[in-house]
Amino acid sequence: MLPDAPTLLDSPTWTVRESAHHSRVEAATAAHRARRGQQVRHPVEDFLFSYYSTTPAQLRRWHPGAGVRLAGASGLERAGWKHYRVVDDAVELDVEAFVAARGRAVEFIARLLSATASRPARLGCFGLHEWAMVYRATDGDIRHEQVPLRLSQAATDAVVERHQITCTHFDAFRFFTADALPRNAVQPTRESQVALEQPGCLHAGMDVYKWATKLTPLVPSELTLDCFDLAMEIRLLDMQASPYDLSAYDVEPVRIETATGKAAYLERQRAFAERSNVLRHRLLTVLETSGAAGLIRA
Repeated sequence: MLPDAPTLLDSPTWTVRESAHHSRVEAATAAHRARRGQQVRHPVEDFLFSYYSTTPAQLRRWHPGAGVRLAGASGLERAGWKHYRVVDDAVELDVEAFVAARGRAVEFIARLLSATASRPARLGCFGLHEWAMVYRATDGDIRHEQVPLRLSQAATDAVVERHQITCTHFDAFRFFTADALPRNAVQPTRESQVALEQPGCLHAGMDVYKWATKLTPLVPSELTLDCFDLAMEIRLLDMQASPYDLSAYDVEPVRIETATGKAAYLERQRAFAERSNVLRHRLLTVLETSGAAGLIRA
């Protein structure tokens, strides 16, 4: 698909959008930034800033996305931002320069998003990947050492042994304990990532945010922040369903070792699968309408 002619936004219009984005990011990251200054960590809310590489300052930087020309911006700092170009008194994203620099990554992201969205969601994993990460763990081997387990180690191990683990996400699977690895129904690798990922996976849902940041500045920042917001919601369920006792953080557990907990997990997992696919399709639409997909295929 050929990109449409650039949409020209006058300065009052685009600065309002920029300001709204700044406010939204500042509200979403305020608690994290305050804790960072105090060198305090939150096992749920700080995850997106430790697991992924995007900082609050980077998230705050507003990008209009491809096909948008910002009038009156040629003398501003953004005129010198990477992959931007000046056109008269305006600034716009240079899609060809972005694809030339990031083409292989863009191609991989497009294939992964498309393949994941095309598959039915596999539900009912019940977040056992987090349990597999502490299965038969010894002192010093637990990832979140500052947070206690809500069951004894023996009871935690028993939960794993009563269930079939079906994790399809390599970046979760690689943190399994050695004893848990052979208990998984599949053995994900980096090479099999495109073939295995599916929308029911909580980590794949969180990763939609990662892919949006990897496509920056091609993706409008409003879409990136929509992905961030969903990832934060998913992370909460991820840890609620985990074996950790998060009562000190006012986080109520979803007790997946019980029938009631399983039902609650399934309901939210199904909704997250649907919502993450909406975002995947929005990102794929950006790749098509910007012309980036065509440049890659060419």
